[in-house]
Amino acid sequence: MKKHVIALIISSAVILSACSSKDNALVTPTPENVSAPSPTSETTTESAESVAEDVPPAEGMVRSRITNEWVPLDRNYQRPVAIMIPNSSTASHYGLSKASVLYEANVEGEMTRLMAIIDDWDNSEKLGNIRSCRDYFLYWSFEWDSIYIHYGGPWYIYDVLGRQDTDNIDCIAQPDVGKYNNAYPDVAFRDSAKNETDNAFTSAKRIKDACEHLGISLKYRDGYCEYDHFKFAPFNQPNTLEQYPGAFEATQVDMSEAYPNTNTYLLYNDETGTYDRYQKFPKGVQEAHIDLENNEQLTFKNVIIQNTYYEVRDEMGYLAFQCHDTTRDGYYLTNGKAIHVTWKKEADYSPTIYYDDAGEQVEFNTGKTLILIVEDGDPVMINGKSYVGKRKEQ
Repeated sequence: MKKHVIALIISSAVILSACSSKDNALVTPTPENVSAPSPTSETTTESAESVAEDVPPAEGMVRSRITNEWVPLDRNYQRPVAIMIPNSSTASHYGLSKASVLYEANVEGEMTRLMAIIDDWDNSEKLGNIRSCRDYFLYWSFEWDSIYIHYGGPWYIYDVLGRQDTDNIDCIAQPDVGKYNNAYPDVAFRDSAKNETDNAFTSAKRIKDACEHLGISLKYRDGYCEYDHFKFAPFNQPNTLEQYPGAFEATQVDMSEAYPNTNTYLLYNDETGTYDRYQKFPKGVQEAHIDLENNEQLTFKNVIIQNTYYEVRDEMGYLAFQCHDTTRDGYYLTNGKAIHVTWKKEADYSPTIYYDDAGEQVEFNTGKTLILIVEDGDPVMINGKSYVGKRKEQ
């Protein structure tokens, strides 16, 4: 497969990111059911008889390459969509509970933006709302060979969007950017929302029509992303993190110092075994993060806190994150516990891989994943203790 070299030049305003393709005071919510998981004396080894019970619920179903959940076989061949979504008090979120992986990262003005990786999208009637691109999200979307959907964006995105291998759908036509604009305005429609700005949405039919018009494959492209992205623990042998001496309690995660606008907060739900997501915007109250389509709270089995090198790009405050790196760390959270990890991403279509302190790849548990990108040096609070990233020596 051909190679591409993309660079953002490091200066006081711009960051270098060499990329080759394959080859914000918080009111803490206090619900009644917040507790750490009870210790167990059971080992992680299950009997062969128990493992044998892990059979598909219906004929023709397989384990998802993204969540390890049972899915129809065809879904493992259908490309996911990666939708750029604003994260503000005026945003109207529809379909976010369908995201198998949800990214959150800062953009200008201490706001964050979300990118939802959705593989179960082909019957969706309303997804979004949709906002503009930031190029670092593109590099994360490449890992999934996803179809990237956005509503325009600042000038610096077009070098990446203009690459032959970038499959994006732009909801706005911008003639001045010429070949860099893979536009299909009919992919979006306006619908009832919290305001008249954050009201652009898409649907499965519109996405399929756009892909047909633009010549974008709905199936994974050969040789782009790896089939196995996360390494999953067997469903009947979940990763409890109890094998790690350095594992610590992680039932409350306060991201307010890293995300001072959204004040993202997570609470471990002992009943569901997942992390429930909350947000508190300025002058607002702490509220559960709800998908307006089905009134469900967003919740995740796996949480990654990923410390990432960044720079401020220009006087507008646009940021650049170094998506390709082998020197940064973070934390992996699941089942109410956390461990320290390091991570690496070495090429555009290569997955970001997370390693424990022994250098072994971390096993994720079956379910959805939340990836919280943190500006290097920003602290996060886990169960009342502050954690700051440390650069790995090479």
